[in-house]
Amino acid sequence: MIKVAPSILSADYVNLQRDIEKVEKGGAEYLHIDVMDGTFVPSISYGPGFVKAIRPISKLILDVHLMVQNPEHLIQDFVDAGADVIGVQVEATSHIHRALQLIKNGGVKAEVVINPGTPVSLIEPVLGMVDQVLVMTVNPGFGGQKFLPETVAKIAELDKIKQERGLNYDIEIDGGVNDKTVVDCYKAGATVAVAGSYVFNSDDPVAKMNSLKEATK
Repeated sequence: MIKVAPSILSADYVNLQRDIEKVEKGGAEYLHIDVMDGTFVPSISYGPGFVKAIRPISKLILDVHLMVQNPEHLIQDFVDAGADVIGVQVEATSHIHRALQLIKNGGVKAEVVINPGTPVSLIEPVLGMVDQVLVMTVNPGFGGQKFLPETVAKIAELDKIKQERGLNYDIEIDGGVNDKTVVDCYKAGATVAVAGSYVFNSDDPVAKMNSLKEATK
């Protein structure tokens, strides 16, 4: 059964605590927080202060995805804010190894992220040092996009490398996730599913989360 990480990008910002408490009580394992800088992606979202404000109100794993150029400049701020997992895009830095090392040195789980157009081979050298790999199943920057089925092959490739090398990273998917698209991803080796609009744009977010779990039993 897949673990669910509701993305607060699609939550109600005015009633954020209510929405967070709802998914936490409903069985979410993670809370996914997309940090966007308006440069690496067109949108702008929130910074470390946002994570710091959430930390006292939730026991969920705070899964912070840095969609920012040169993420190494911000890593310590998010460590200090209370992130449990910090993900950095391989496309956003010339120093992916150093960025991941900074995360690990901060005592936080390290995640490497790849966009739909990026091959797995680009992150293969750092797979031995990460706790999680995030495969973007849409192009990053906006919620509510349609799932890209060609990304499933990457999940399978990452799972194969994990088995062959005896590694122990989670494989997370993000983008266009629903109770249909999650099935092939789970079969290919995905262990964590980020879901934003599918969960928070519904009348019953908990039922939507449960549908992802049921579909991957």
